[in-house]
Amino acid sequence: MIIHEVATPRKQLAFTFDDGPDPVHTARIAAAFERHGGRATFFVLGGALERHPDVARALHAAGHELGNHSYSHPRLTELDEDARREELERTDALIRDIAGVRPTSFRAPFLATDDALEALAASYGYAHAGGLNLDSMDWASPGVEHIAATVRAAFRAGAVILLHDGGDREQTAEAIERLLPEAVAAGFELVTFAELRRQAAEASPA
Repeated sequence: MIIHEVATPRKQLAFTFDDGPDPVHTARIAAAFERHGGRATFFVLGGALERHPDVARALHAAGHELGNHSYSHPRLTELDEDARREELERTDALIRDIAGVRPTSFRAPFLATDDALEALAASYGYAHAGGLNLDSMDWASPGVEHIAATVRAAFRAGAVILLHDGGDREQTAEAIERLLPEAVAAGFELVTFAELRRQAAEASPA
């Protein structure tokens, strides 16, 4: 099941970023969160992790969450079971090696999923992240104003925000630098996807 938002009484947002880590844009985005006292989730690609492990280590050290976004960004629904498992396992192992913890969050490339992939993700203990702002399309560089407006429209308690830090993400980074102070001023906490789920679970009646 893809989680686009979490039912929670707390005014929290989970910003998430796909396709990194990138030594330029990931670092810029992380710096913005540091300035505003927030944390985010970075759904990393195994190939990018191998190229930039120090960036990922810095994210983990700063309290951000590393999630699994596959090794090479294929459409996982088009692969057989062994190939799917290898995509998840290689990145899972890299995250464990770099951060010393096993990831608990996953996002399928292109958000392409099926029952078999959901079962595989569940076997790793992953929660599958979606996003309420899919019309942002920041991967296509539609403009800072478009990105900011579509993300802002998704601001509500428990929302998962989907953006990208891999590739040329100058527009995304600029939008984030505008959005974070707005979110904080509106009373939102900026938390990881894992923290959002944990807080919601603790708030739910037994």
